[in-house]
Amino acid sequence: MTDLNGKNIIVTGATGGIGNSIIEKLYKAGANILATGTKIEKLDALKRKYGNIKTLKFNISEIDKIEEFIENATKELGGNLDGIVNNAGVTQDNLAIRMSLEEWQKVININLTGSFLMCKSAIKKMIKNKSGKIINITSVVGHTGNLGQANYTASKAGIIAMSKSLAIEYSKKNININCISPGFIKTEMTDKLDDKFKETIISKIPSARLGEPDDIANAVLFLCSNQSSYINGETLHVNGGMYMA
Repeated sequence: MTDLNGKNIIVTGATGGIGNSIIEKLYKAGANILATGTKIEKLDALKRKYGNIKTLKFNISEIDKIEEFIENATKELGGNLDGIVNNAGVTQDNLAIRMSLEEWQKVININLTGSFLMCKSAIKKMIKNKSGKIINITSVVGHTGNLGQANYTASKAGIIAMSKSLAIEYSKKNININCISPGFIKTEMTDKLDDKFKETIISKIPSARLGEPDDIANAVLFLCSNQSSYINGETLHVNGGMYMA
């Protein structure tokens, strides 16, 4: 079993389906976790389920408060930061000619700018520790594009390029910065899709099924561990073969 005993890790977007699975995997591996999200009742439920994890309510759209959040989260974890999983994100879908500037900026600000500032603040902490793991959750559509998601796909593609640049800058500081690119995963979002559309999606996946949140969480666990110490600036595709880089 992967051992993360004593490692202090922040997980954003912790209250969704994928976030919940990430928390569970890291917890079972012995990590000290700080979970963050926007819904206090779901954060409280995580705390009841896992006992000694820390929680802080925070909305990543408040980009001017991200450095303060990382400072507070690190203090909650005891003063050191070993890892961060940037899982939080939003969609605001529309066809390009109908997409408002507000819809564009909201998604870019939260998904891309928010992730960058989380990375930036975390790196400052990790440089002091002389080590660290950053995992940014992107999406298969950041590689393929998608109808009605010019803003979302741009934000996810931007995260991939940003992560490569950060890896180049901070690899010598023993900080690993990688991405995980999920395909279509069983979550509340995909549960809302009608059966015919699901069948169309599955027909394009060689594994002939939607992914499970645990499929993403297993990849996070690996990239948080010392087993991935020679992997940097990479994107791990977890999509059942839907997209092959």
